[in-house]
Amino acid sequence: MAVYLKTEDEINLMRQAGDLVGRTLAEVARHIRPGVTTKQLDTIAETYLRDHGAIPSFKHYPNSKGAPFPASICTSINDTIVHGIPSQSAVLHEGDIISVDCGAEFNGFHGDSCYTFAVGQVSDDIRRLMLTTRQALDEGILAATAGAYLGDIGHAIQQHCEAQGYGVVRELTGHGVGRQLHEEPLVPNYGAPGRGLMLKEGMCIAIEPMITLGQRYIELLPDYWTIRTRDRQAAAHYEHTLVIREGRADILTTFQYIEQAPKADSPTGVTA
Repeated sequence: MAVYLKTEDEINLMRQAGDLVGRTLAEVARHIRPGVTTKQLDTIAETYLRDHGAIPSFKHYPNSKGAPFPASICTSINDTIVHGIPSQSAVLHEGDIISVDCGAEFNGFHGDSCYTFAVGQVSDDIRRLMLTTRQALDEGILAATAGAYLGDIGHAIQQHCEAQGYGVVRELTGHGVGRQLHEEPLVPNYGAPGRGLMLKEGMCIAIEPMITLGQRYIELLPDYWTIRTRDRQAAAHYEHTLVIREGRADILTTFQYIEQAPKADSPTGVTA
C-alpha cells in the first residue's frame, strides 16, 4: 500500500481545491427545489467549476468496466446511495432527498465532498437519518488524528449510526486524495478500534459515511454506476476531505458556503 504524505505546499493547494468544491456545492444548493432536474444541477456545477479554473474530477472517470462517468457531479436521490447519473428525466419532488457529490481538480490536486439536501419538507424519519449521517462524519473526523488507526475512524462512524438503528454500507468506502482523486488508503465506515493502518501527519483522506434508513445491503444497477439500497429505503451521504494532524484533523473542504446558501436546507431542519 503506497500512501503519500503531503507537504504543506501541497496541502495548501488541496485546500484551494476543497474550497472551490464547497462553493460549487453551494451554487448547486441555490437551485435545489421541486421541478428541477438533476441534469440542470450538473450543468450548473460544471459551469461553475470551469469558470473558476477547475476541472470536474468525476467527468470521464472510469468505472470497473472502463466506462467513463458522463457528468460532473453525482446526484443520488432517495434510495440511491452513490453515483447517481444526472439526467433530464430525473426530476426533484417535494419530500425527496438528494446527495450531491462533487470533485474538483485545481492546480493539479483534487478536492472531494458530498452533502445531502432536503427538497422542500421531508419526513421526520428522513430528517433524523440526515442528521445522524452528518454527525457520523463529525465523529469520524474526531477519530482521525495522527497515531490513531483507520479502524478508529470506522468504529466511530459505525457505533454512532448502528446505535440508532441505521445501516452502515460496507462495500463503499472513503479514500486517500491528492494528485489523484482516489488514492490509498481505503477508509471504511466500520471497523474495530486500533486496527488497520496507523494515521500519520500529512495523510490526506476523504471520510464519507453512507448510511441507510433500513438494511445496509446494496445493489449495482445495469449502468455499472448507480448504487442503491436493496430494500429501497433512503440513504444519506456526507463527505469531507481532510489532512491528518496531531490532535485534530484539518478539514480541507467546507460546508460553510452550503449552509449560507439561500436555498440550502440543513439536516437540523433550519433553512439557512
